[in-house]
Amino acid sequence: MRDFAQEIEQRKLAGLYRSRRLVSGPQQPTLVADGKALLSFCSNDYLGLANNPEIIGAMTSSLPDVGVGGAASHLVCGHHEAHHHLEQRLAMFTGRSAALFFSTGYMANLGVISALAGRGDTVFSDRLNHASIIDGCILSRAKVRRYPHGDVAALEAMLAATSGHKLVVTDGVFSMDGDIAPLRELARVCRCHDALLVVDDAHGLGVLGPQGRGSVAEAGLSEEEVPVLVGTLGKGIGTSGAFVAGSEVLIDYLVQKARTYIYTTAMPPALAVATCASLDVVERDGQRRSHLEGLIRKFRAGAQALGYELMPSRTPIQPIMIGDNWAALALSQSLEAQGVLVTAIRPPTVPEGEARLRVTLSAGHSERDVDLLLQALAKSRPILSGGGAGKPAI
Repeated sequence: MRDFAQEIEQRKLAGLYRSRRLVSGPQQPTLVADGKALLSFCSNDYLGLANNPEIIGAMTSSLPDVGVGGAASHLVCGHHEAHHHLEQRLAMFTGRSAALFFSTGYMANLGVISALAGRGDTVFSDRLNHASIIDGCILSRAKVRRYPHGDVAALEAMLAATSGHKLVVTDGVFSMDGDIAPLRELARVCRCHDALLVVDDAHGLGVLGPQGRGSVAEAGLSEEEVPVLVGTLGKGIGTSGAFVAGSEVLIDYLVQKARTYIYTTAMPPALAVATCASLDVVERDGQRRSHLEGLIRKFRAGAQALGYELMPSRTPIQPIMIGDNWAALALSQSLEAQGVLVTAIRPPTVPEGEARLRVTLSAGHSERDVDLLLQALAKSRPILSGGGAGKPAI
């Protein structure tokens, strides 16, 4: 029998142990975690909609009519008209023919990839893709080939040397680096080599593109150029769940084949109502995105002036590269002691030797909030300049 306690201790010794925080109250920039008020810069609520009164009102007012539970899978009796309306709304929002609502982004990627590829097929996956994509590739039982991050030339050579059914899968915005995939070039090589392109735009929706329609829309790519578009709703959209959008034939095929859609209870219909209300806010409120862009510029200028190493990102994901696990933990704990919450991201979430602080900005933050973050980073800078905090408490 495996010694689970020993494995946990080994993680602690390597600076890889993780623990959960107990959050009280709603998700917002100033939150209470473990009983302490903190200014948070680690949420994916990019537009500050998770506690939006209009969206809360839409959800609560629908409860007497739709109830609190999905009660059954979609293919039994759980497919409520609220779910159906959301799918139509998501298709319009993304400029696709149809859409399918999943419970989570993880389940969407598992279901989509394993349905679209199988034994005898080949899946090409960007080396920095999210864990849900990696696991979807494994679950498909297809041959998986990882191409260097964002390297279209390397991918094209791999595609040219491969026959049979080919699937290329990439994040639109990479969750730990914050950079954007070369989508137009990926679409081109996929067309040239008869490969099906799947883009997971979890971190682009709401933030990038016209009216927040995402990285694929920003790149001007049609349904024909990106046949499979996956998105999550718990980040920029501020609610929960996920979807895949594409042709009507694709969606019908996934209804028949995607096991994570077929064999799970439908999400609460009230959540679908809330998400439709959120999409309305996202489309009409360009000021949120403009404010967020200003905060990103302000943070980057300030952090770089302090000598921090930032990654090349123009999205709300602004990682500070540290390298060492313990140094990342020490910096995170120093910020928290000053009332600022930024979590340290360590392997296996990121490659070995690339531990970092993943700063995420939200339209819910003010310029004053960013000033407070920069002030805390300035006071903590000696930790990375040989002032060496050693191994912090876990």
